[in-house]
Amino acid sequence: MPLKPHEFWQELYPPGFFACKAQTRHDTLYPAVLPDGCQIALPIRPLPGKSRLAVASLIVNQASFVVEEALAGHMIDAIRPFKPEIVVGVPTLGLPLAHAVARGLGHSRMVALGTSRKFWYDDALSEPLASITSPGHTRNLYLDPRLLPLLQGRRVAVVDDAISTGRSTAAVVKLLGKAGTRPVVLAYAMLQTARWQAELETLEAGLCRRVRGAFETPLLEAVGDGGWRALDTASEARALSSDPHNE
Repeated sequence: MPLKPHEFWQELYPPGFFACKAQTRHDTLYPAVLPDGCQIALPIRPLPGKSRLAVASLIVNQASFVVEEALAGHMIDAIRPFKPEIVVGVPTLGLPLAHAVARGLGHSRMVALGTSRKFWYDDALSEPLASITSPGHTRNLYLDPRLLPLLQGRRVAVVDDAISTGRSTAAVVKLLGKAGTRPVVLAYAMLQTARWQAELETLEAGLCRRVRGAFETPLLEAVGDGGWRALDTASEARALSSDPHNE
């Protein structure tokens, strides 16, 4: 079922609408499966460097409101057992989800991290930030020092759109550590491949067990006829270690 570029992320398809078994061949579309079985059509993006590897992509601020609300709802369900008292949103695409999650949890506000330094910010409350979707472009992540009282002694939930390599999440955790707190849960719309697990475990043993997502997507490998197939976790690790373009 070919979709036009603007048609991705717009509908919730019924369970089983798209084939998504282990050996299913995918063309330009990978179906993400939500906890209730509904599916979202994600575009397949080859990784930079002419690699034979690809990932399924989600751009939340281009998604329909129906899809965005569904993702936030599943994230709320996933993190509610952790009893978070404040939600920290990660820019840029994590912020709309953080708003929705905080409101859904009954909170009156949330804490937004930023990448734009205001003149009253303290560089001691900053951390370098990199993203897989913006290779070669490094920014700083900031916490407004005026918001420190909202975090101190409270159960913190971090909300972002996706986790992929884990480097952005590591920056968030380090920044919160500088603020004297550590998250009780890390929530994402998409857990993109399993590459992030090693990064988080290196940062803090057991941190992966506090990660929750609305859905998971695998690493994809090119097949001979121009399509893609999903790799399991063991095959993913081998493919990444042998791919000369992997970073």
